[in-house]
Amino acid sequence: MLPFMFLTMCVTAQQPHDTTKPLHLTLVQIWEQAELNNKRIAMSRLRVESSEEALKDAKAERLPEINAAGAYARVTNMPVYEDGLFHTPDQFPVLHNFYKVGGEAYFNIYNGNKTNLEIKKGATEHAIAEEQKNLTVSEVKFNAAVCYLDLARSCRFKELIAKDIEEQERQLVHIQELQKNGVVLKSDVLRATLKLSRQKMGMIQIENDIAIASQKLDLMIGIDEHVLIQPDSSMTTDLAVPGTYDDYLVAAAEHAHEYRISERETALKELSLKQVKANVAPRIGLFAEYNWSYPQIQFYPYGDAVYGLGMYGVKASFPISSFYHNKHKEKAAKLQLERQEVEHKETGDVVRQQVNEAYLRYKEALTRIDVAETNIKQATENLRIVNNTYFNQLSLVTDLLDADTQMLQTKFDLVSANIAARVRYYQLQKVIGNL
Repeated sequence: MLPFMFLTMCVTAQQPHDTTKPLHLTLVQIWEQAELNNKRIAMSRLRVESSEEALKDAKAERLPEINAAGAYARVTNMPVYEDGLFHTPDQFPVLHNFYKVGGEAYFNIYNGNKTNLEIKKGATEHAIAEEQKNLTVSEVKFNAAVCYLDLARSCRFKELIAKDIEEQERQLVHIQELQKNGVVLKSDVLRATLKLSRQKMGMIQIENDIAIASQKLDLMIGIDEHVLIQPDSSMTTDLAVPGTYDDYLVAAAEHAHEYRISERETALKELSLKQVKANVAPRIGLFAEYNWSYPQIQFYPYGDAVYGLGMYGVKASFPISSFYHNKHKEKAAKLQLERQEVEHKETGDVVRQQVNEAYLRYKEALTRIDVAETNIKQATENLRIVNNTYFNQLSLVTDLLDADTQMLQTKFDLVSANIAARVRYYQLQKVIGNL
């Protein structure tokens, strides 16, 4: 018995943790988890950090350039051909070892404002990276909301079908009793049984939809993919009353991520044009250098000793060739700026179109909720009438089954309308940059 008990304990210890227990999360908690763990957001965050380091590097260009260098050389003999190359030369005595060590520094005073332009360019690229990160967060939150609401809809469908199956089973028992008493035909029982089996098959499909949506949401927010998320399916929160179209346009002009990215990319092209124009500007800076050398062979008479020599002053240069080399570069930069300005206007048109579409679809979705609620009242009354008439032998079983199907369908339509309205609301918030 001891080996058997030991084997049982080992198998029990190696069993994985139970991850099938539902984890209840609200939509706000889903968003919080997504911002922390989503891989797309993590990549955009790293791009922001990279652009920040690039901006710091651009600012560091204002610091002076300092270099240190050293050299060792072996000097060859120096023949002197006093009588020509075809005669034996005289050998001039040289020192064969040469050493040199020193340093130099340069501090830029003016270079056509290129350094400041590069810093502004880095700051603009950093702002674009920040805005792209915000856009990624908005897209991830919207996708997570769609997946979460889809999961909530499937869970609500499961509740409705489970309740409908219970009612269909009770109804089937009643019909079977009537068939035994010879009141209804056997075909009525068969039709009711067929409808019940279809509902049970629909339950299996919805359970699979729940598992698929839950895994998709798990991966999106960065948790264990086997965790079954339980959403809020009550739909008790009221939807916001839509404002005016002009209000949403104003909000989009200020906060829409695509529009703000396009705006900063236009500013980036303007800075690039200024940088190209700065190529024809003079360069002025302070310099200093000092070197120790051995032997002294720079000035005559030469000497067998270590000597030091330093210089400092102002350096200035002017790129004359840039007047003709820079012509086409400047023209190309201007054309790129004009293209970006047109693209920026097009982005504004796209944002306005998206705002208008999202606004109208949201209002349409709210109207569908009202229609679905009215349809439920009508389907409920219709089911009550047909139910009474069938069991009083005044209608056919097909009428009863159709009434049951219509009742369930109207409930599905109401749930779908509520979900769709919330999706449209979050889509509108994403378009105007408030998600």
